[in-house]
Amino acid sequence: MEILLIPTGSCSQQPQKKLCPYLASYCAINGCQTGDNLTLTFTNLITPLIIRSRLVTILMPVEIFMDLEKLGINFDHIWQKTLTVLNPMKPADGSIMNETDLTGPILFCVALGATLLLAGKVQFGYVYGMSAIGCLGIHALLNLMSSSGVSYGCVASVLGYCLLPMVMLSSCAIFFSLQGTFGTVSALVIIGWCSLSASKIFMSALAMEGQQLLIAYPCALLYGLFALLTVF
Repeated sequence: MEILLIPTGSCSQQPQKKLCPYLASYCAINGCQTGDNLTLTFTNLITPLIIRSRLVTILMPVEIFMDLEKLGINFDHIWQKTLTVLNPMKPADGSIMNETDLTGPILFCVALGATLLLAGKVQFGYVYGMSAIGCLGIHALLNLMSSSGVSYGCVASVLGYCLLPMVMLSSCAIFFSLQGTFGTVSALVIIGWCSLSASKIFMSALAMEGQQLLIAYPCALLYGLFALLTVF
C-alpha cells in the first residue's frame, strides 16, 4: 500500500529531516536522482534496513571468530587435541601438541570444578592448586628425561586437555554415588585413560620413544588425586 509521496529535493526541509536517511538508502539502492518524485511504500523504506541488519547479524560472528584466531585461539587445533584425548589409540600430532594452548585446559578445569559443585563438593581451590603444582612437577620431570626440553605452558596444555575424561567421571557423580565397587573401577579406568593419553602426547611431542610407561606413572599419580576428589 502506498503511504507517502515525497520529492527528494525537499529532504533539507525541517519536517523531512528524519526521513532523509531512509530516502538516502533508498536512492543509493535504486539509483534515483535528487529532484525526482518518489512514490515510497513501507516495504521500500524498510527493505534497506532489513538487509543491513541481516548482514551485520551474519558477519558479526565471523569477525569475532577472526579476532579470536588473531589472539592465538585456534578452534581446529582445540578440536584435534580433544579428539586425540578421547581416543587414546589415535596417534598424536607432535607439531600441534607442542603448542602452548591454554584455552581448552582452562575450560576443562572450570568444567571439572562446576560438575563437582553440582555434586555438592566445593573444590575449585583444590582443582586449581593441584593443577598448578602437578604441572610444575611433571615439567621438572620431563626436562630431566628429555634432551630437547619442554616449556611449562606446553605441559599445562597437555595435562589440561587430558583432564577431559575426569570431567566425564565427575559428571557421573552428579547423578549417582561413586563410593562403591563401580565407582572404584570407573575411577581406575579414567585414571588409566588420562595418563595413557597424556603420556602418548608427551612421547610424540618430545620424541621420547620407549619411555611412555615412565611418563604415564607420574601422570597417573596426578590424575589419581583428581579421582579422589571426584569419588570422595
